Amino acid sequence: MGRALTLNKDFRAEVFFQVLLHVVLFLFFSFDKNQPRIQTYQVVFFLNYAIGALLINYVLIPRFFYRKKYLLFFLFLILIVSGIILAEEFVLERIYFPDTRGKHFPGIIFSLLDVMPMIIILAGFKFAWDASKKQQELETLNAMIKESELQYLKSQINPHFLFNNLNNLYSYAIENSPKTPSIILELSAVLRYMLYDCKENFVPLTKEIEHLRNFTRLSELQIENRGKVEFRANTSGSGYQIAPLILNVFVENAFKHSTASQSENISIAIDIKVTSTGLLQFQCLNSFRPQTNTDNLSKGIGLENVKKRLQLIYPNAHTLSIQETDSLYSVNLTLALKEGSI
Repeated sequence: MGRALTLNKDFRAEVFFQVLLHVVLFLFFSFDKNQPRIQTYQVVFFLNYAIGALLINYVLIPRFFYRKKYLLFFLFLILIVSGIILAEEFVLERIYFPDTRGKHFPGIIFSLLDVMPMIIILAGFKFAWDASKKQQELETLNAMIKESELQYLKSQINPHFLFNNLNNLYSYAIENSPKTPSIILELSAVLRYMLYDCKENFVPLTKEIEHLRNFTRLSELQIENRGKVEFRANTSGSGYQIAPLILNVFVENAFKHSTASQSENISIAIDIKVTSTGLLQFQCLNSFRPQTNTDNLSKGIGLENVKKRLQLIYPNAHTLSIQETDSLYSVNLTLALKEGSI
């Protein structure tokens, strides 16, 4: 139904455009300062051109030119142009100008120079209209592809998160740890955020930070007394929005690689600031030991995922720097935030 309405709207717009174009061209074609009134022969001669252009625009171009049947297109084009010339020179001029122009045929070159400018203008505007419509369709298709890719990339995050944290929750439940209820509540808050709020393209920055803080508390349980985790966020009074789960991957990787390579002296520091101009400054530092770390820190699926999302959502509006030393892995991201509230 929606597609039919769109096609009907496009058809009406094209009809209006063609009518307006023909009226303007007719006024230009019939203008004569010595004869300010429109003459009957001017209407008839112009109709001859218009009928020929109609056949070219709505029969030859879609059926042959756009289907790359160029030989048939040019063959029929020659036939139609010849028909226009024959109708003008041997019928119309002999009816309206029997004693002057209708007495002789001026030659094929002169006739082509007389007919072709009008045909070229009418057909040229049809090509321009179709090209504009194709460009709009291409932009719509690109937007749909972009949205589909974003939804796909976003959906990849949830299973990875669930896998890690449910395992962690299971371990505490087996030990009958008193922390289990609070873990369940925090996990519930994180899942609620990911299942409902993350359906939007953008979420309030305050909600994203709250989610990230809960996520960090859950992940910190993996460390216990083996190190130190710092989480700082200076975003008070922020009215900005951010694409959901953009920062999550960096924090998740920090815990994963630190705990995988170190049994003690783990250090993770997360710092988030927002400038007065709406520029998010995110830094995530984590210690690790490269000789015991079996994963490639800079080529994980999660990092590739978030890089693609940044390119799609924040083109030319972010900078991402990832550096690795012998014992420290650092991520620095600056992001131009979207202003407003949901």
